[in-house]
Amino acid sequence: MSQLNQMELQNLRHLIGAHENAYQKMQAYAQQATDPQVKAYFEKSAQNAQSTKQKLMTFLN
Repeated sequence: MSQLNQMELQNLRHLIGAHENAYQKMQAYAQQATDPQVKAYFEKSAQNAQSTKQKLMTFLN
């Protein structure tokens, strides 16, 4: 794959940061949830955000 230009790299870093932020928030919400379905929803959302972040990070290699 060709190298990323500066703008692409900046955008990629922004997306990775946004998904990390979403992961952290969803984890916190899941810990606070008392309803099992709501807790499961936030846990799944956190897992999805983490997965997407990992996929985006492969573009940095």
